[in-house]
Amino acid sequence: MTDQQWLPPGEASPVSGVLRSEAEDPRQAWRRVTTWLEQHRPVVFDALGGPGTEAAISEAEARMGVKLPREMRQWLLVNDTDAGRRPEVRSPLVALGCQDVLPSGGLLLGLTDIERVYRHKKDTEEMQPSPDREHPSWRKEWVPVSAETDGHYGIFLNTRTGTVGSWSRSSDPEEHEYPSLFAFFQDVADRLEGVSSGDWSGPGRARRLDRRHEDSPIRVWARTNGFLVNDRGRIPASVRQAYEDSL
Repeated sequence: MTDQQWLPPGEASPVSGVLRSEAEDPRQAWRRVTTWLEQHRPVVFDALGGPGTEAAISEAEARMGVKLPREMRQWLLVNDTDAGRRPEVRSPLVALGCQDVLPSGGLLLGLTDIERVYRHKKDTEEMQPSPDREHPSWRKEWVPVSAETDGHYGIFLNTRTGTVGSWSRSSDPEEHEYPSLFAFFQDVADRLEGVSSGDWSGPGRARRLDRRHEDSPIRVWARTNGFLVNDRGRIPASVRQAYEDSL
C-alpha cells in the first residue's frame, strides 16, 4: 500500500473513486461518541484512556508489517485505549479492550490489542490456510478495530480501500459494511444517541440493515451453551428451537 490511497480533502481515491472531504474526519465522529459517553456513561468514558503517540503507532506498524491509513492514525492519536498499559501474563487475546462503547457489542481495541489480534489472525491464516484462497478468513490488509475477547468475532478496517467490515468464526467475513472509519463511528454515535434507523445514506455512509434486537438474547444464550452463531444474519432454526426448549 502507498500513501497515494489516503488523499487530501477534495481528491478522488484511485480505489473507490470517491471524493474524501474534510467532513469525513473520523475524529469528528469519534468526538460525538466520547461526548455521549462522558455525559451518560462516565465510567466507560474514563476507561477509554489517553491519546496515542506517533512513535507507538510506527513501532506497531513495523511489527505487524502493515501501514495504517491516515484515518486510523488520526483516531489512535486522539484516543488509544491501551496507551501506557500492557497486558498481564496469560491474558486473553483481547487483553485491554474497552467494554460498553459499541452498541453492536465487542470490545473497542487500542493499539496493543490491535496488534495482538492482527498477528493472531494473520498467523492463523498462514498456518491453516482457508480452503477457498479467493475468500480467506483473514487478509493481511485487514486491521481490527473491535473484537470479542477470544477474537472469534470483530470489526476490521481494510487498509487498502478504507472500508470497514466484519469477521465471524461461524461465517465468511463481510466486507464494505461501511465505506470508511468515519462512517462506522458516525453509526456508533447515532446508535448511542438513539437516532439510528440502521438504514440511511448520510455523507460517507453505506446502506446497512439494522440487526434484529429481538435476536440478541438468543445469540447470548447460544454462545453460552456452546452454539456458534454470527453477530448478524439469520439464526439457524435448530438454535432457535433449542433456545425455546430451554425456557
